[in-house]
Amino acid sequence: MKIDVELNDMSFRYDVFQIFNIYYMSSDIEFGKGSGFRVDIREEGIACSIDGGVSRHYTFDPGLRKRENIRIGVFLFLKEITGHEYPWGTLIGIRPSKIALKLMESHSDEEVLEYFSRHNLASREKAELCMEVAGHERKHVRADEKLISVYVGMPFCPTKCLYCSFTSNPAGENSSLVDDYLKALFYELDRTREFIREKALRIQCVYFGGGTPTAVTEEQFESVMSKIHGNFVEGAGVEEFTVECGRPDSLNEAKLLTMKKYGVDRISINPQTMNDETLRLIGRNHSAKDTREKFLMARRLGFGNINMDLIVGLPYESQEQVENTCSEVMKLRPDSITVHGLSVKRGSRLYEKILNKESYCPPGQQEVLGMFRQTESLARSLGMKPYYMYRQKNMVGNMENIGYSIEGKDGIYNIQMIEERQTIIACGADGVTKLVCRSGGWIDRFPNLKDIKEYSARIEETTEKKFDLLNKLYEETEDVK
Repeated sequence: MKIDVELNDMSFRYDVFQIFNIYYMSSDIEFGKGSGFRVDIREEGIACSIDGGVSRHYTFDPGLRKRENIRIGVFLFLKEITGHEYPWGTLIGIRPSKIALKLMESHSDEEVLEYFSRHNLASREKAELCMEVAGHERKHVRADEKLISVYVGMPFCPTKCLYCSFTSNPAGENSSLVDDYLKALFYELDRTREFIREKALRIQCVYFGGGTPTAVTEEQFESVMSKIHGNFVEGAGVEEFTVECGRPDSLNEAKLLTMKKYGVDRISINPQTMNDETLRLIGRNHSAKDTREKFLMARRLGFGNINMDLIVGLPYESQEQVENTCSEVMKLRPDSITVHGLSVKRGSRLYEKILNKESYCPPGQQEVLGMFRQTESLARSLGMKPYYMYRQKNMVGNMENIGYSIEGKDGIYNIQMIEERQTIIACGADGVTKLVCRSGGWIDRFPNLKDIKEYSARIEETTEKKFDLLNKLYEETEDVK
């Protein structure tokens, strides 16, 4: 259904849109002068109304910025007319624990909790979660400009999932494309190795993700693993080397042994759900049985740090299906789990289905809250604590993505990525290099080309541009010293 919003001051359109987007699909929200909602921003407060219905006025809190007040006023109005409870309140930023970490450096716990309540209407439960995660992250955050991490991307998958908007291509249908891609990737990996040695940088984490790194042939996978190990891991004192195996149907014993051979100490085997009907619906070729078999195979081969990704809010799943997933994961006892709230992303087939009014029945808000509590209960039963968290737009239930781990099995790369206190050099199509200048107080990004053919054809040109930017970062760092 279309949500018509009449707004008297369009300079605050973004703020009003973001709060409406908590309650309604972004594709349904339109600004104009039609019938529907009306938002009037005044000097002392905000008036919200809906044709033929409720009209409310909210007086601004003088201790808050105007934008914060506007968001709170609209949020309270929509909460009243819908009856929906969103525990994150008006908080729309993707890194809430980053806010908590900064506040905890100079404020008491109660002051931090009060901040989240007053500025965002966030529940005490979510504010406490932010603080717990931030306290855990603080153990891994270091003030060291020379310490970096490296990301390597493989933009191929066995199939493309219904909800996916990432750059991914069916590997089996594109053998020559994979070969061309690997040549370009190897060039970028070699240039990255040269730069790291030239600047005397130290590598904390290496993360091989995608796509699905294991979607390619055994020979192709071996060649990439050998290159990554030789360039960044061997003799480098790396704290964590992760491969996001992802899809169980892309794994076999040979690829797992290759990972052992090249020093991988953390892998991710991602079921998303342990319900076969849902797996078929979202376009994954594996079954729950495949997940169990590949997980146990990895354990047998000596992998002592295995993560599993789960998604809450998948099409047609209820609390009953989530309970089954949690029960099956409990039997496997992974070392960490990452719980994702389903995000309906532009560019995904799911978004197109919703846009075209094809059938999709998202769970109700209270059911979503119940699902997340089930996954939290799973994590706590496994002896895990939350160690990192981030949020996305258009998430079912407006919840969060959160990683839990047992003691000593945190995904350090995940923390560094979210906290943005470390430079991360990304290699591969659609990879984004994140430049963090702590001494200068700025963050910049350099995105690699998304299209695989374009990435391969222009690799030398784009790589030079990336390292020009990285050179400026370390020149500034040296100047400050």
